[in-house]
Amino acid sequence: MKTIILVDDSATILLSMSTILSKAGYGVEKAASAEEGMTKFKGGLKPDLLITDLNMPGMNGIEFIKEVRKLPTHKFMPILFLTTESMQSKRDEAKAAGASGWLVKPVNAEHLLGAIKMVVK
Repeated sequence: MKTIILVDDSATILLSMSTILSKAGYGVEKAASAEEGMTKFKGGLKPDLLITDLNMPGMNGIEFIKEVRKLPTHKFMPILFLTTESMQSKRDEAKAAGASGWLVKPVNAEHLLGAIKMVVK
């Protein structure tokens, strides 16, 4: 079973996304902040995919993926951004930081699962 970690400060997003992913057969880990996500990674979590929000209090999503990419075990893990931001400059910044793809909230289940299939082998 492939495992996906969701990192988002919105409890509603974490719940709705984890429901979609669980029903699709994925294992799901959740973190309510980038800091909590880093704690899970440093604790040995090795998911097949990270889906993270961009705008979070404390460490934002771009800072978060820069930190994740520094971990040797997560250097090549696919990362999808899930955010309300749609500006090209933010997309470019996320890509430069190491994001594999970008999803704009709200995302429907079909689009989400399609994007995951493209990046998780």
